[in-house]
Amino acid sequence: MADFRASTDYQTTLAQLVQKLQSYRCSAGGRPAVIGISGAQGSGKSTLAAVLVQQLSELGINAAAVSLDDYYLNKAKRQQLANQVHPLLRQRGVPGTHNITQAMADVQAVLAGQPVALPQFDKALDQPGAILPAQQLDLLIVEGWCLGVRPQTEAELKQPLNQLEATADADGRWRRYVNARLAADYADYWRLLKPLIWLYAPDWDCICRWRAKQEQQLWQQRGSGMTDPELARFMLPFQRLTQASWQQLPAVADIIVRLDPDQTPTLLAADKLQHRL
Repeated sequence: MADFRASTDYQTTLAQLVQKLQSYRCSAGGRPAVIGISGAQGSGKSTLAAVLVQQLSELGINAAAVSLDDYYLNKAKRQQLANQVHPLLRQRGVPGTHNITQAMADVQAVLAGQPVALPQFDKALDQPGAILPAQQLDLLIVEGWCLGVRPQTEAELKQPLNQLEATADADGRWRRYVNARLAADYADYWRLLKPLIWLYAPDWDCICRWRAKQEQQLWQQRGSGMTDPELARFMLPFQRLTQASWQQLPAVADIIVRLDPDQTPTLLAADKLQHRL
């Protein structure tokens, strides 16, 4: 994973962001807020979220972070979706495989100044883990691989993007279901996340390599995880929306941080947050 804290560019970005977040809270009368961090798998979203929580806590702001991944449905509910909608929904990942109703309720609770008990998902077990104790928050950071991504057009959906779509979703039923969810409850959820930070990865090959590093860490920590062929297959459902993000998020994100192949960050648009706020 990228060590953002070792980067001068990141330290500058972090300082600017913390200052803008403080200004935002002041302009909002100190009311609670929720921000989003969007970025492909392995791009360092959790690292950035953790450092932001630390920095904001040191300033006396009660902050916490949660991942969109923490809202994944359990195996039984995903199997139900697989039976009723499409077999590809058995795998966690795409819109439609999250408890987005709970995710939205948690954000709304924070914005209303109510305590919130955040979930945790155990990826090694592929099941929800223990829920954290309820806490009163001034600011919640939500990080996720597809935050802010918008639905695609019918023309964009028609052509299979990779071998998985060509063989397992030849009629496009799976990708149209995912797209419909993006246009509905996920879009409502995205609108609650203000401002949005985007970690801009260079290409799909880099993303797959970064995600493989994460899986190696799981093997080291838990003694279990996916094999290389399993991981390659696991990544294919993420490709469509990840590549869509490169087309869409430059016009959506408030802060854009470009990552080089070694995950060294460079701030591209430090002033967009001020315009949004």
